[in-house]
Amino acid sequence: MDRLLTVHEVAEVLGTGVRFPRRLIEERRITFVKVGRHVRIPEWAVEAFVSANTVEPVALRPTGLRRVA
Repeated sequence: MDRLLTVHEVAEVLGTGVRFPRRLIEERRITFVKVGRHVRIPEWAVEAFVSANTVEPVALRPTGLRRVA
């Protein structure tokens, strides 16, 4: 079984404030588990969220020097 993180722990992992993970939960953009009145987020869900929202850099081709007339 994967470790369940609190909202504060998820905020610390993501390097954000507590409002951001709470908004993700409210908008149903991340998987979460309700334990009574508490909300927990599985570690794998945080990793999946980060990898799904990771943007790879675009490789620019070298332009070289341009000649001016």
